[in-house]
Amino acid sequence: MPWSNQNGGGGPWGGGGGNNQGPWGQGPNRPRGGGSGKGGPPDLEDIIRRGQDQLRNIVPGGFNGGVAVIVAAVVAIFWLIQCVYVVQPDERGVELRFGKPKDEISMPGLHFHLWPLESVETVKVTVQQLNIGATSASSSNGLMLSSDKSVINVQFAVFYTVSDPKAYLFNVENPAETLQQVSDSAMREIVGRRPAQDAFRSNRQPIEVDVLNIVQDTMNRYGAGVTVTGVTIQNVAPPREVADAFEEVQRAGRDRDSTIEDANRYTNQKLGQARGDAARIREDAAAYKNRVVKEAEGEAQRFTAINDEYSKAPEVTRKRLFIETMEQVLKNSKKVIIDEKQGVLPYLPLNELGKPAQQGG
Repeated sequence: MPWSNQNGGGGPWGGGGGNNQGPWGQGPNRPRGGGSGKGGPPDLEDIIRRGQDQLRNIVPGGFNGGVAVIVAAVVAIFWLIQCVYVVQPDERGVELRFGKPKDEISMPGLHFHLWPLESVETVKVTVQQLNIGATSASSSNGLMLSSDKSVINVQFAVFYTVSDPKAYLFNVENPAETLQQVSDSAMREIVGRRPAQDAFRSNRQPIEVDVLNIVQDTMNRYGAGVTVTGVTIQNVAPPREVADAFEEVQRAGRDRDSTIEDANRYTNQKLGQARGDAARIREDAAAYKNRVVKEAEGEAQRFTAINDEYSKAPEVTRKRLFIETMEQVLKNSKKVIIDEKQGVLPYLPLNELGKPAQQGG
């Protein structure tokens, strides 16, 4: 029963002996000047009474019924707030009814579910990065053994997306930790099949592709709802204890590679020159062959033509051949041959006969 003074009684215990008496039958100690006049402070009971009257006017059904309505309204508002949830653009939601996930996937936006009978779990579906391995040179988390018995410290990253939110949330207890363990195991397996040089410089891409395939196959068998989009080796370093010796080995390897490259470059240069010379010699030989063959064919045709003419007029042809032959033999001769019958032969180089005498004189 609320504390009221509707019947003119005392305080909430019903005691008191009349107006202006306290709950124990005594009147309140009031300062001089009396009552609630302008000269004294306001009466506490009057303030409470006026507040009760105002509350009865505001709340339907009086003070007792109004409290129930307020409580019900507060509960309803709280329930409505719990029933409404928001899925962000980079998220997907899965509703659970009595702990069992529904088949529908909640897309980004505002959604409603029956709380507390239903609940919701959200997961990010954008590309996420998982760093695995050594974070510093002194860390031993990424130590791996290669096929050539070298110990290396490998740090790499796995990029993945959630392709099936329901499977990601409920098929595997801790998908991120499972992905990390699977990725670390796959990297150790692939590094163990290859020499250390492949991880350091030359063949990182095949290692990354092999690790990605192994991780994706394993996560698919687990039904984790994860799609691995990429694997990147970020850093490969020797253990701190052997870093200096390893650097010497790397430097020697680089010098060896440089020497091999110089030798290959010199070999290619000499081979190029030799191939060029061989091609030129072959071309010269082919040209010489063609020239000799053509000359021989021309001589043969000339001999055939002369033979035909000779068969028609043997005497004339024989004399002409003799004269042409003697012309070729005697054209550079400095002697004058005079025939007793014909005199000086006209085919001798008479214009050149006087030049030696003039130069000598």
